[in-house]
Amino acid sequence: MQAEQPSNEPQEVQDAATDSSQPSDAAAELSTEELLAQAQQTAEEHRNSWLRALADADNIRKRAQLDVSNAHKYALENFSKELLSVKDSLEAALAVETATLDSIKDGVDLTLKQLNSVLGKFKITEINPVGEKFDPHRHQAMTMIESDAAPNTVVNVLQKGYLLDDRVIRPALVVIAKP
Repeated sequence: MQAEQPSNEPQEVQDAATDSSQPSDAAAELSTEELLAQAQQTAEEHRNSWLRALADADNIRKRAQLDVSNAHKYALENFSKELLSVKDSLEAALAVETATLDSIKDGVDLTLKQLNSVLGKFKITEINPVGEKFDPHRHQAMTMIESDAAPNTVVNVLQKGYLLDDRVIRPALVVIAKP
């Protein structure tokens, strides 16, 4: 029986070697499965991050649209508040029962000063180009007349123009000298 044992040992060593290769394959398979699971988890995390970023970008876009909409809707709020005082002055002038021509003229002068003050606060300035060279960006020529002035010079202003921060909101209607 002892003779059989030595012959069994090499067989057991071979079996052990075969058995050890099987766990290493299983470990390799587990590692591959674990790597796949980790990759799937990482992919899911990235997908969730991407979805959150997409939702954040959409929220920012919607908020910006709301801000722009409100800016358009309420842009004239401060200007309107200032104009209300001018309207109040005009209504007060009309409410006076025994107004004289001089008092009406004085009231209109004060109201005009008040209106000019409001326009000045909001950087609305007049274009009154008498004697200036004709500028098609700021002036609209209505007619040309013969004059002693230099050619293409504004001789008369039919209607003043206005600028809002150097942007023409209404060109001046002018008469210019013929060349």
